[in-house]
Amino acid sequence: MPRAGQMGTVSVGRLTDRIGVGLLVRTFPPKLVDRVIADCGRTEQRSRLLPARTVLYYVLAMCLFSAESYREVARLLAHGLDWADQSPGAHWMPTTAAISRARAKLGSEPLKALFAAVARPRAPGARGGRRDGHLRWRAHALDAVVFGVPDSPENRGQFGPPVAGSPAQSAYPQVRLLTLSNWGTGVTSATFGPRAVATSTLAEGLLVGLKSSDLVLLCDCLTGRDPWPSVWGADRHLLWRAPSQTYLPVLSTLPDGSCLTEIPAAGRMAGAAGFPARLITGAARETGGLLTTALDPMASPVGPLAELHRERTAFGFCLRELGGQTPEAPGVVLRSRSPEGVEQELWAYLLIHHAVRSVLSRAEPPSPSPGAVGAP
Repeated sequence: MPRAGQMGTVSVGRLTDRIGVGLLVRTFPPKLVDRVIADCGRTEQRSRLLPARTVLYYVLAMCLFSAESYREVARLLAHGLDWADQSPGAHWMPTTAAISRARAKLGSEPLKALFAAVARPRAPGARGGRRDGHLRWRAHALDAVVFGVPDSPENRGQFGPPVAGSPAQSAYPQVRLLTLSNWGTGVTSATFGPRAVATSTLAEGLLVGLKSSDLVLLCDCLTGRDPWPSVWGADRHLLWRAPSQTYLPVLSTLPDGSCLTEIPAAGRMAGAAGFPARLITGAARETGGLLTTALDPMASPVGPLAELHRERTAFGFCLRELGGQTPEAPGVVLRSRSPEGVEQELWAYLLIHHAVRSVLSRAEPPSPSPGAVGAP
């Protein structure tokens, strides 16, 4: 490998590494990347050794090869771009400082804009919609994941100090990433903030555009300490599993075997009336179980709802696929020592997730949508 700042010929790398970079180029073609960069005003006025397009691909590769050093990522990217039908030959080996400056100049906006350009729900009829004149729920999944960030003064100022009592990565400040996934498409929108910010506060902006025909499936890690289903349950169609210790009184039994129950309303005085919910599993125990705010058993039968929840888990919408973990067990620590760099990395991880799920969705055989739930 040449020293930093020298020219060098890219050596042969592993096929899997080349395929990984090729996947990035195929999913995010250079013309699309250039257009996004131009729209964000990041196009260079003169030729540079690290043009904006290369830097954007570098940030993606940095997350794809998260265990590698900055310079090793540069080597893998250069070789992968050659393999993806770029001109072969000598490549500039940038220094770590040059990479950091180029990342700062690019910023997070182009990656956010690229995500917005590609992460769109499938066309109507592919998943959800109406069938045989019956109303069907269009299913979405809401997930949360926590990343550690380097303990720099800038990150502490933005994300707060390390969380006391955290079972993992307690030495690092933490950022919570919240995503909304369209069934069968993958993540379509995302937001993030300090872990100390309540999940309900972060999710408000993600759910504002949903319609009355939408059903939101909550990740189990969202319904523990944070009582936000009881904050929004009266206004949105939700499906979630209540913690096992939650007391759920059975108020009445419906013809399909599900039960009406009542969830205590957050922020009210003890003993005040809550809002109604429907217990579709675990009714005999009166604790825990699968809950929904869709109360009409004719419009939302027990069987399809329960199956939808099982498939949601099997499809792996939980963002552990990104390398992060649940709030109770945080995952990887990002590289960036500034909030802008952290945001840049988070959008890059989401773009990597989109690229992988795009390949998986193309490989799936056509089948009836599991996201369409309604009366038979």
